Amino acid sequence: MKEEKLNCPACFGNLEIVFPEGEDGLRVSPETCMACLRKTECLRTAMKGKAGINVREETVDRAYTSGSMGFIERWSRKKELNRRFKQQVKREKKS
Repeated sequence: MKEEKLNCPACFGNLEIVFPEGEDGLRVSPETCMACLRKTECLRTAMKGKAGINVREETVDRAYTSGSMGFIERWSRKKELNRRFKQQVKREKKS
């Protein structure tokens, strides 16, 4: 696995590079990432971390604001995301 990591570009798993927020507030992968052979693995790795949890929280907030999600569902999802965030922080402290 360490050998695979050595073959990755420097931007691998960095959410702000591989899935940056655009001018309209939505996240889009840049064209340079679309040409990369490791784009799927890279984006999955980026979304596993704390920043990925924050992206999911942004999605929940947008859905609530647009009216496609009710208060109880928003509360439930945000609570679950908060729990995941705390678990991620604990894992990172152990590492």
